[in-house]
Amino acid sequence: MRAREGSQRKARPEPSGPSRGRLDQPRTARPGLITLPAYDPEAFGKLSERIARFLGTGRFIVWMTVVIIAWVLWNTVGPADLRWDNYPFIFLTLMLSLQASYAAPLILLAQNRQDDRDRVNMEQDRARSDRNIADTEYLTREVAALRHGLGEVATRDFVRSELQALLKELDERRDTADRL
Repeated sequence: MRAREGSQRKARPEPSGPSRGRLDQPRTARPGLITLPAYDPEAFGKLSERIARFLGTGRFIVWMTVVIIAWVLWNTVGPADLRWDNYPFIFLTLMLSLQASYAAPLILLAQNRQDDRDRVNMEQDRARSDRNIADTEYLTREVAALRHGLGEVATRDFVRSELQALLKELDERRDTADRL
């Protein structure tokens, strides 16, 4: 009777969807947790390269110097009721630290992207070099085969020297025939 009851039981379908998936792959999104907004990594990388390129220029240093001098002058010489950062310039220090904390990772991201491009260029150069070496070796073998083949072929100089020798022999025979 139990065997019959077991065979009549229907197999439960396994739940599929975000709560239950393949166990050998990580979940892409967890239900119930806050999901972060999506962004385009390529666009973000290009933006970080533009920022890093600007941070590495003299123009950035000049503008940063102008801003800092203006900040310090305004907060030391400016009207007392309009000063927002007095002598130890703590807010200026905070702003410079914030700028540095964003600049360093952006510069590293730009360097990583440049390293990736350099790696691809190096692989392409290596492949091009391998093709050039293979072509050069093929041409070397072909030139060697032509040299070997030319060793058995009559050259223009050889044919000319043989014809001159025959002409000389004919002239000698004609001279002996004329004497007789």
